[in-house]
Amino acid sequence: MSCSDPIADMLTRIRNASKAGLPVVEMGHSRLKAEIARILKKEGYIADVAEGEDEGKKSLRIVLKYDYNEKPIIQQLRRISKPGLRCYVAASDIPRVRGGLGAAVLSTSRGVMSDREARAAHVGGEVLCQVW
Repeated sequence: MSCSDPIADMLTRIRNASKAGLPVVEMGHSRLKAEIARILKKEGYIADVAEGEDEGKKSLRIVLKYDYNEKPIIQQLRRISKPGLRCYVAASDIPRVRGGLGAAVLSTSRGVMSDREARAAHVGGEVLCQVW
């Protein structure tokens, strides 16, 4: 079955697994998904990311993170730029998620970056998703 928006599928899998209290979520691999997961790990929203191979197909394994009360660290994970409506921003217009408490993931000309990295590098791009 083909997926028209693999990024939204990835985010939905993470959201559903964290709400269900699962420790790990697996999905198909792509470079963009791996970069988004790397940024989520760097920002502290997930515990670990591993790339593997299962029966000749690459997969992405994400270990979710929970607080001491077993509540998920990820409260909300939202897709911003969709295939039907892309959302591009200039460097000066990069959104602050929850007043800086959350993070946005951007696809820029210098690669996939968090909103903080993009502001520091003075580059804009496509806002892929927001997390808090």
